[in-house]
Amino acid sequence: MGSFISISNMNELRKDSVGWVTVDEGAAGQRIDNYLVRLLKGVPKSHIYRILRSGEVRVNKGRVDQTYRLELGDLIRVPPIRVAAPSAAKTAAHVPHVAFRVLFEDDALLAIDKPAGMAVHGGSGISRGVIEQLRLQHPEFKFLELVHRLDRETSGILLLAKKRSALLAMHEAIRDGATDKRYLTLVKGCWKNRRQAVKAPLQKTTTADGERRVFVHADGQPSHTVFNLLEAWPDFSLLEAELKTGRTHQIRVHLQHLGFPIAGDDKYGDFTLNKQLQKQGLKRMFLHAWRLTLPHPVTGAPLQLQAELPAELQQFVDQLSGKQ
Repeated sequence: MGSFISISNMNELRKDSVGWVTVDEGAAGQRIDNYLVRLLKGVPKSHIYRILRSGEVRVNKGRVDQTYRLELGDLIRVPPIRVAAPSAAKTAAHVPHVAFRVLFEDDALLAIDKPAGMAVHGGSGISRGVIEQLRLQHPEFKFLELVHRLDRETSGILLLAKKRSALLAMHEAIRDGATDKRYLTLVKGCWKNRRQAVKAPLQKTTTADGERRVFVHADGQPSHTVFNLLEAWPDFSLLEAELKTGRTHQIRVHLQHLGFPIAGDDKYGDFTLNKQLQKQGLKRMFLHAWRLTLPHPVTGAPLQLQAELPAELQQFVDQLSGKQ
């Protein structure tokens, strides 16, 4: 029998001897094909599916197909992999570093302050998002997955799970309404009500050129946002948005529907206004995930995270208030 290999020493699996990996908590529940793609970095997916189909990969001495979900303690036989892969040090040296402000981190959870303009994951012409970047910068993380998403132009609190059990616990908390997510946004117009609930169903569609759009429609998904007025000026209002549901573009579309488009929103906003705002220094959408309260996925203790307004947004608010 070949030697037992720890997950952290993945380069050993590329030797000419059989490797054995024991499934830990971070991998339990994953499909074996996805697990092997992560474990055998640099090995083509076609090769991984071939060794699965041929039975060269065994779990607890038996054959499994690509859809098998790993269980805690499973013993995986990994055959000799003769595909060259760069060392971890060499790979890290070629990864441009992106500095993310860490708001909280422990063995189960990572919370960062995502900058505007960066997608949370790759796709649609984006080669690398936050999740791919963090995985490359931190090869020591055995497991790292997004708990939720933020629009590319939205800044603020982004949660990532460092254990599968934590990911499942946080998804359950979100489904049960045990989390409190709040955003800060600046809208066109003078908002009147101190607190206003909006329950307008939202429906998604895709345009002919592949662009995803959301609109209010009676047949859409139930959607609920509560807006709190924080400050008002003759032409703008600063609002706090409480998400009661988490639909795509929910805050943006609810505000557009009410006639209060978000300043700088290039999809649902006032395009003429946005051009004027760029000249005044606001060059992005004014939407920021600033506060998140949730039970810790392991201990259950209340956890409150906060990310203050980015400098470019705070400067624009100060400008409106005559502080600049």
